[in-house]
Amino acid sequence: MAAQPRLKATSASPGVATGPAYVATPMAAAASPPSHLSGHTELGDAIEKAIRDLRALAAGTDPESGEIIEFQIEVLQDPTLMEMAGARIDAGENIVFAWVGTLDAYIRELECAEEDQLRARAVDILDVKNRVLSILTGTPIDDFPAGSIYVGKDMEPSRFLAHDWSAGGGIALYAGSAVGHVALLARSRSVPMVIGAGRFTTAKGQHIGVDGDSGIIMLQIAKQSATTAPHDHRLTSMASAADNGILHTADGCQVLLAINVNAPEEIDAIDVATTAGIGLMRSEFALTSLGDAANEEKQFAIYRRLLDWADGRSTTIRMLDIGGDKPLAGLIDVPSLRGIRLLLARPEIARVQARALLRAAVFGSLQIMLPMVMFPSDVDDIRQIYREESDALSRRGVPHRMPPVGMMVEVPAAALMLDKFESADFFSFGTNDLAQYLVASPREDAEFALYQAKAVPAVLRLLTQAIRLAGKKPVSICGDMAGDPSLTAALLAAGIRHFSMALAQLPAIRSAIVGLKADGTKAAGE
Repeated sequence: MAAQPRLKATSASPGVATGPAYVATPMAAAASPPSHLSGHTELGDAIEKAIRDLRALAAGTDPESGEIIEFQIEVLQDPTLMEMAGARIDAGENIVFAWVGTLDAYIRELECAEEDQLRARAVDILDVKNRVLSILTGTPIDDFPAGSIYVGKDMEPSRFLAHDWSAGGGIALYAGSAVGHVALLARSRSVPMVIGAGRFTTAKGQHIGVDGDSGIIMLQIAKQSATTAPHDHRLTSMASAADNGILHTADGCQVLLAINVNAPEEIDAIDVATTAGIGLMRSEFALTSLGDAANEEKQFAIYRRLLDWADGRSTTIRMLDIGGDKPLAGLIDVPSLRGIRLLLARPEIARVQARALLRAAVFGSLQIMLPMVMFPSDVDDIRQIYREESDALSRRGVPHRMPPVGMMVEVPAAALMLDKFESADFFSFGTNDLAQYLVASPREDAEFALYQAKAVPAVLRLLTQAIRLAGKKPVSICGDMAGDPSLTAALLAAGIRHFSMALAQLPAIRSAIVGLKADGTKAAGE
């Protein structure tokens, strides 16, 4: 039998799915726009309806999805867009083309940005453009059949959120971004997704496959062999190993497997007995606005919920990694400030989160992780904030505990100097940013996947050196490399014994560890 045609792409969300291809076509302005659409009022009405529709879509969604929708609403509420489109209308342009021309200019500007996260926002603006355009032209954006493999240049976040993924399905994109909103949503919902495939041809309805583990698209699959397991079935299979995330290599070395979490709702469908706990909780995805960042009680409730679920297992919560390309609604910041730099520049935000975490620490095995750390003084300065807030809680008689405070290792300058970070209690390698900075290329660059693949030996060498510099302090890995089974042996050889990854990646890593020794080599007979 001839081999199935296979196309190499880049993994954005793990898992495997097959089904009929749904080939998306770009939405275009009507060739002959309705003649009555000629003024500012009509555009304003269309924008208001788009905002109402987005708010309806956001109702009942998880915080991560709500944050994405809120960003789109803020874009629509930006008076600059209305002013720019209005100027085009006043110059005699039809309202439809005035809107499209204004948003296309915005999209091109983002696509040319140097930061990959900013470039990833281009599809959010495309989403906004198409939503208003569909209202102006009376051509609604249709959903696609459940269980399909979505094929297109990119995918709008609202289209992902409006689709029912319970029947399975996947995503195969010509372009796309691993740091874009759709990729984040796909990983959190265990929807297989690949990106960067380049334009390829497949007939509508042709059964194809997406392998999000290996970054492969299978272009022709016999219909009778195609399977699209329902979403719940995937979760069941992933939760089958009730080993508390504790494995042992062939020569008896213990290895821990934990999970990454974006929002507290994600843990509801997960059996805690399948994990060693939470290796990374991205707190910025649980807080959707500046108001949430100022709400100590809301944060305390979120952190306690995670600790209660973990039932004594280690739970690592990363402080807010916001700023720069990751804005928080209502917060106006200098673009260069992100993560630890923003927290130290805006200590009032750090202090609220510190109090909530100190109080929550009483209820479980909490660890605090600092984002985007560059220098030892970053850790020292945050520790001082925790000491001051702990003293204040003590004076008020509020129960609290000072948990271990560690740091993400995602900046090469920090990785090369880990022996100087004396006040950090532990280290966790964030290989997504670390790899990007090592290859000096935005992740949406057309050649990034090639650069990244070629740079794997350099990343592994840096990890090995950094782990030696860490001495006896605990180390773990929570970036995408942690969930790549082809790298498990090399990571073991580098000294990693604690892996944290998306839930969907656990089975593959469990299988990869079987038969390996602690140095990454295969045991005799394997």
